Amino acid sequence: MKKGWQTKTLADVLEKTETVNPLQSPNAEFDYIDVSSVSNTTFEIEETQRLKGKDAPSRARKLVRTNDIIFATIRPTLQRIAVVPEHLDKQVCSTGYFVLRPKQGIDHRFVFYSLFTENFIGQMESLQKGASYPAVTDGDVRAQEIPVPPLAEQQRIVGLLDEAFEGLATAKANAEKNLQNARALFESHLQSVFTQRGPGWVEKRLGDVFTTATGTTPPKNNPDFYGDFMPLVKPPELCDEAFDSAPDGLSEAGAAVARTLPAKSILVSCIGNLGKIGLNIVPVAFNQQINAILPDESQAIPEFMFFQSLSPGFKSQLESLASGTTVPIVNKSKFNSVSVVLPPLSIQKPVVAQFSSLREETQHHAGFYEQKHAALAALKKSLLHQAFTGEL
Repeated sequence: MKKGWQTKTLADVLEKTETVNPLQSPNAEFDYIDVSSVSNTTFEIEETQRLKGKDAPSRARKLVRTNDIIFATIRPTLQRIAVVPEHLDKQVCSTGYFVLRPKQGIDHRFVFYSLFTENFIGQMESLQKGASYPAVTDGDVRAQEIPVPPLAEQQRIVGLLDEAFEGLATAKANAEKNLQNARALFESHLQSVFTQRGPGWVEKRLGDVFTTATGTTPPKNNPDFYGDFMPLVKPPELCDEAFDSAPDGLSEAGAAVARTLPAKSILVSCIGNLGKIGLNIVPVAFNQQINAILPDESQAIPEFMFFQSLSPGFKSQLESLASGTTVPIVNKSKFNSVSVVLPPLSIQKPVVAQFSSLREETQHHAGFYEQKHAALAALKKSLLHQAFTGEL
């Protein structure tokens, strides 16, 4: 450790914080910061609820002040961490947060950055308890050790990290914007092609020109039906892409009693998350949450129907046909009533080629964004390590 630095627990560098009971002032209004208020992307308090004391939930008990740091102890590895801004001074947060209020001589942003270090997050991961809602205690957080340099050194480090992370955030935002622009261009082109159409295009009901099917799966209580003979597709595997595998599969016996699809069918999620699309390039089994369009290459190139299923107009039809308030459902008869447009096959081929090229460009941007995101995350981790080991 660098000369002049000390190792202290967070308990040593934090002041005691206050608890309040808003119910004692039933008509007084306050801003409530619940666990969902903090973004683990921007690390800011993005939204609060304005409540009267009489309407306060039982967890609204911790008073916060300007420059306090709040750390969500529920699912701590999600890193819902934020500094309390001035406009939320003396407001109330959930007991799902640990409130860190640094003592005099401790820079609050130095403590804030310490909560993102690999060591701290690793400790939280090892200490969390509970299966459904893993959590750590306030005592677990207080017991964590951090290196503490003199105040001037803390402020120097914070200045370097602020500047570096601002640059990283800008680079990430620019990469994300380029990706969003590419996706918007692709969707706009889909929309224009399938709405403007052209000579020879005809509009038909889906069920009038294609065979459609709804999936099913063998009963779970027969393990002999499960294996790796054939992929078993469920909505999470439908990612608006072509695919040739799935996490789960059926044995030959299981596939024999399930509903299966030939290669190059279009699979559409029709229960819950409507309109997730997939194009299987191998035969698959599929579950009851999915409706499928079986290929008929005398009517349409399968890839043409795949791109049409991705279009905003196709997905908006599914939403308008859905029944059910809690879980939207498009049954097979309604699915068959969806309108599709079919140009001559000679027109479909160049349309597919054009969409494929544009989609490849979009995927290139997506790959670049993922690489950029990974590189920036690694750089951030490296900077934090250097900062808290005295190497920055």
